[in-house]
Amino acid sequence: MQSAEFWVAVAFFIFWGIMFYYGVPGKVLNQLDSRGKRIADELAEAKRLREDAEKLLREFESKRAAAEREAADIVSAAKDEAERLAREAQEKMADFVKRRTATAEAKIAQAEAQASAEVRAAAVDAAVKASERVLREEITGSTAASLVSQGLNDVRTKLQ
Repeated sequence: MQSAEFWVAVAFFIFWGIMFYYGVPGKVLNQLDSRGKRIADELAEAKRLREDAEKLLREFESKRAAAEREAADIVSAAKDEAERLAREAQEKMADFVKRRTATAEAKIAQAEAQASAEVRAAAVDAAVKASERVLREEITGSTAASLVSQGLNDVRTKLQ
């Protein structure tokens, strides 16, 4: 009994006896079990959150892809619309130029006709005056004057 190892062994057994008496190993095991359960629950929650995050990521990626497709469709439609508007503008411009050219040609033809009519009227007036001068010099008397006036009026109406 004099040995230190003996007293250490006795103290060790007394220590464990007191521990078992107060239920410390059971409490420690319960705490370890509850901590293990809490860790397992946290791991399960983390796994569930990760799955939810992956699901959301897939949804957002599909939405992004759909948005990119829609944007490409919008750009394509806008490009087609711009090309159509450019064609329409070009057609309208060609039509406008065509109408303006036709109007200008009509005005030129009208001006030519008017100039021709004015030249013809001037020629008629010159011919009437020349005829009047010739006839006055050759025909004399009151009959000549009435004949000349009547003839000149007939010539004017027929030539115009």
